[in-house]
Amino acid sequence: QVRLVESGGGLVQAGGSLRLSCVASGGTFSGLDMGWFRQAPGKEREFVASISWSWTTSYADSVKGRFTISRANAKNTVYLGMNSLKPEDTAVYYCATPGGGEAYNYWGQGTQVTVSS
Repeated sequence: QVRLVESGGGLVQAGGSLRLSCVASGGTFSGLDMGWFRQAPGKEREFVASISWSWTTSYADSVKGRFTISRANAKNTVYLGMNSLKPEDTAVYYCATPGGGEAYNYWGQGTQVTVSS
């Protein structure tokens, strides 16, 4: 059983930056693929970025060049650095991992990011 706890959300003006953190427990973190997703009010949850256990990264087109996913295995932590934030980035951001499976089975509670114009 993997437990994920996100932090780092908040209110920021457009053009600003935030860094989200997600601490994992209950699994061998260095062997986990990790992902960030977000859900805006009235919208479906969408993929933002992922980083594999071998450090391969992937990004949604909407955040490429602005967001950076990284991991610190010694701290059991995955990060999402967000620059040049836009009002449309406003959402609850979730950290997730498939654990040892195929789909993302483990989710954090989410952290709110609000970007004001």
